[in-house]
Amino acid sequence: MTQRRALWVSTSLKTKGGISSFVNVMRETPLWDRWHVRHLATHQDGAAPVKLLKFARALGGVLWELVVHRPNVMHLHMSSYGSFARKSLIAWCGRLAHVPVVIHVHDGRFELFFKRCPRGVQRYISATLNRADVVIALGETWAGRLAMIAPQAYVIAIPNAVTPRAQAPQPHGGQPVNVLFLGRISDQKGAFRLIDAWALMTNASVNRGAARLTLAGDGSVQEARERVQQLGLVDDIHVRGWTAPAEVEALLQSSQVLVLPSRSEGQPMAVLEAMAHGLCVVVTDVGGISDMVDGTCAVFVPVDDSHFLATALGSLITDHARRERLGAAALQRVRERFDADVAWRTLDAIYEKVAR
Repeated sequence: MTQRRALWVSTSLKTKGGISSFVNVMRETPLWDRWHVRHLATHQDGAAPVKLLKFARALGGVLWELVVHRPNVMHLHMSSYGSFARKSLIAWCGRLAHVPVVIHVHDGRFELFFKRCPRGVQRYISATLNRADVVIALGETWAGRLAMIAPQAYVIAIPNAVTPRAQAPQPHGGQPVNVLFLGRISDQKGAFRLIDAWALMTNASVNRGAARLTLAGDGSVQEARERVQQLGLVDDIHVRGWTAPAEVEALLQSSQVLVLPSRSEGQPMAVLEAMAHGLCVVVTDVGGISDMVDGTCAVFVPVDDSHFLATALGSLITDHARRERLGAAALQRVRERFDADVAWRTLDAIYEKVAR
């Protein structure tokens, strides 16, 4: 039997973000071996010359794969702007080589990117998506938006995926409740509103020592540490900065609440990873978050409202039963809708349909 081959093209698996997280999850599923997936990275963190060299090498690698190894399908993972420019060029190379192309759009703000482009670029974007064999969106809402951009495209929704874990244990014997923030430390992600909310909470409803907040992520790390010091919260809040994946896993296993009070989001992997560990999640109703959770498995807070966030966190920290119940419901939702085992089987079926 002829060996089936799939070529995956994305950012480097060492970069931060949802695309690399999704690809790394899929690497651990049977899909990788069933289709003998070859992965090429077109982008990595670094200065402009480094990024340009990375893309040039990747483009050469793609052309080699298309001509020499002739994959049965090429799966492109993209977001907007530079990512779209790189992957769209590769998509047209695939079409010229008569290799089926699957375009996987990971950016929930792709529609905004499209609207900001000049009319000629919009036509190019539409043509690129229309000519793909399959276009994948992260949810039904985004699938509808992509269908408006590319009416001739075959668009389907496949949400981000994670591997369900055991539910993280609840504290006992006077141990503090561990609250975790995972993401870029910035106003866009709500990190500074969260620090302010923590100060309000400890001054109003939660005793010092009853809970501890950890912020893990890159961005304005030093500014966050200075804010924590100014508010006198150095014993209550730990700003770790960027954290390696293995350490993130340990943080998830030892936490009970994840809070992500963002101003905008796509379908954040941090929320899915927290749900997969049975954490109670506190989020804003922005982007695609409402496609992931509802009031039965999460707590919603308004954007930029530190007082409301303080009240919500205080309630969860003191209500152990509710916190555990919401975390268990979040884990169950992952098993039903976001399990990597379901995602890889869906992709396998797509490949079987389009592969030549």
